[in-house]
Amino acid sequence: MSNKSLVVITGASSGIGEAAAKAFSQVGHPLLLLARRLDRLEALNLPNTICEKVDVTNRDEIKAAVEKAENKFGPVDCLINNAGVMLLGLADTQDPTEWERMVQVNIMGVLNGIHVVLAGMKQRRHGTIMNVSSVGGRKTYPNHSVYCGTKFSVHAFTEQIREEAASFDVRFITIAPGVVETELLSHTTAKDIVEGYKEWKETMGQPLESEDVANSILFAYQQPQRVCIREIVLCPTRQDK
Repeated sequence: MSNKSLVVITGASSGIGEAAAKAFSQVGHPLLLLARRLDRLEALNLPNTICEKVDVTNRDEIKAAVEKAENKFGPVDCLINNAGVMLLGLADTQDPTEWERMVQVNIMGVLNGIHVVLAGMKQRRHGTIMNVSSVGGRKTYPNHSVYCGTKFSVHAFTEQIREEAASFDVRFITIAPGVVETELLSHTTAKDIVEGYKEWKETMGQPLESEDVANSILFAYQQPQRVCIREIVLCPTRQDK
């Protein structure tokens, strides 16, 4: 049994979430990994880890999984809200159900996780919540309007809740990556937009790897509790927008 604190990661079955799971496990943290693809979580085969099939839009599922993990490993000290979807499109042609999906996962999914763990962190006067947003939460991009809207929302409520939790010694950190080599683009159904995005990505030479973002997440968490790195923005060096 690890003597380190429990870390919860949503969307841990691939990309940044998977890389973060490996990084935190490597330094000895027990983990609760949440995703819809349970087989992918279990295939990681990480020690001191509980894997649960959870849809982040279902607050009760998150709560049940957290209670199970806390009973085994103790209180959650770090929540990494990483689950998200990127469905690119134009406002007049995109299926509005795709907007609803992004709002539910990218906004409500993050808020659900916060709601489940924040009260306990405030009571213990210790804890860190990291919300994985995007550089698209700071500026807009073509075909990204609603996606950017959800990420601007994450930036806004993360900052405000940070202010409300600061006096309880709870840290809130926004992680805002640029273009990362993950599965996110595969969510988009408009083939022409996908091709355009791929061409844009090729101009950068080498996009970020998931491990680059995971290393930043781990770095921010490992600072003394008195240090809150409020936001990390990281992009490929050649990403100029």
